Amino acid sequence: MTKVFVDTDVCLDLLSGRKPFNKAAEILFSLADSGKIKIYVSSLSFANIDYVLRSQYSTAHSRQIIGQFKTIVNVLPVDSKTIDLAVASDFNDFEDAIQYSCAIENNLTTIVTRNIKDYKKATIKVMTPETFIAIPN
Repeated sequence: MTKVFVDTDVCLDLLSGRKPFNKAAEILFSLADSGKIKIYVSSLSFANIDYVLRSQYSTAHSRQIIGQFKTIVNVLPVDSKTIDLAVASDFNDFEDAIQYSCAIENNLTTIVTRNIKDYKKATIKVMTPETFIAIPN
């Protein structure tokens, strides 16, 4: 089964309905919901997701959305080693460095993000949701 690390931006596309990006995110996450792929996200993503969703929804509604979302993803920890790897990385954006380090530390070989340019120094595959869903899984 294909395993993929999904960056926070794609999660937010799905959960906040950001048009036009939500369509590809919906397809991507439906692949996970139907058991065709396994999606991994970092624990850091949940704090970022809640922060954004609370600008759209009440706290209770945001938590409900996050609770449902958690049932279709696998949550990876951000620990001391993850932070050490991010600090030592050449990434300009520290949040992206944490996400990348989390994927690397958990032996994932693909990151799905709309933010391709911030992953230029990645040594694993980095692709947009549109590119990923075009590949037969």
